[in-house]
Amino acid sequence: MRTTKGAGRLLAGVAAGAVMAATAAAAAAADAKLPGTMVWTAYDLGSSGYAEASGIANALMKKHDTRVRIVPSGTSIGRLLPVTTSKASYGYLANEAFFATEGTYDFAVPQWGPQDLRIVLGRLAGGGMSCAGDLGIKTPADMKGKRIGYVKGNPSVNVKTDAYLAFGGLTQADVVPVWFGSYNALKTAVISNQLDCFGSVTTSANAREIEASPRGLAWPEFAPENKEGWAKISKVADFFQPYRETAGAGISKEKPKDIVGYRYPMIVTYARQSDDEVYALIKGIDEVFEDFAGTTGSAQNWALNIAGKPPADAPWHDGAIRYLKEKGVWDAEAQAWQEKRLERLATVMAAWDEATDKYTTWRADEEKKGNKVNPEESWLKFWNDYRMEKGLGPAS
Repeated sequence: MRTTKGAGRLLAGVAAGAVMAATAAAAAAADAKLPGTMVWTAYDLGSSGYAEASGIANALMKKHDTRVRIVPSGTSIGRLLPVTTSKASYGYLANEAFFATEGTYDFAVPQWGPQDLRIVLGRLAGGGMSCAGDLGIKTPADMKGKRIGYVKGNPSVNVKTDAYLAFGGLTQADVVPVWFGSYNALKTAVISNQLDCFGSVTTSANAREIEASPRGLAWPEFAPENKEGWAKISKVADFFQPYRETAGAGISKEKPKDIVGYRYPMIVTYARQSDDEVYALIKGIDEVFEDFAGTTGSAQNWALNIAGKPPADAPWHDGAIRYLKEKGVWDAEAQAWQEKRLERLATVMAAWDEATDKYTTWRADEEKKGNKVNPEESWLKFWNDYRMEKGLGPAS
């Protein structure tokens, strides 16, 4: 939650970090130490995010004098709020990290706004469009006119779906959006021929059920060499990258698929978190990697050379970057991405402050005229319009 001017705070933090880094780096490397107790948040029990957070925590506690408690939550607010209020130090988050930095969806309300978040590590995951195999869909462009699944109240799913469509030059106007109340309903709808495609990971039970159904399963491919397509995806959200999947329903090492890579889960904290502590955490995780790498089928992707590189949903933390540089993972390309992402975050935070000031003036003028104003509805419209005016994209 924000109580001061965000952009000013962000820029001040960047400047201060640059001044202190040169004098403190050598001592910090020697003195960096994990705190005696840490609280992390994660997705619900049973999720891969919770399982991997538990695996990492157990490995750290066996080697270091630290205790970790994990607080599960099924909502984005539930995972981030404890970190915001400092009741937790780190969150194992998904795309809510992106929405929080942008002040969109759940975070577009006055109580939140753009959050000054940072990434410590982000496990690479693969996703794409799980499509019925009886339609001959081979590329995202082939989804034109097809019935595409969306989930009410689930922006993480919906934004990815819009991005996948964008690769093929499509929007919701070019397909038949079909809205459901839950994610699990999408699989059943495909099997019963009420739906054609929806966003999914390749290893889910849902995808395997579709593969075994009479309709079969197809994964439209996102060719890495299609620069135009990847540029279109980046306009929807800039945390996607090419990803060659070798495991999952209808996929193997012998028959891989070029789909879309993103980060889930990501270890996220605020920029205010101590550089030394973050340095100690990422170093500790790297040192115990082999002890938790078999926690899930995807846990191998926590390897530093995979999980320590952009793109991701927020900028990287300076403490993490220090260690990544020491290990030869962080390069000029990563630093260029970081600077661009920090600039974007500063722009969004400044826009929020400007919009807040203008909204306060507008609301006062409306009330003087005797016009009733619904604060929640009017602010969301005001913030959405202001973002569009500034070329930042919609708020929801």
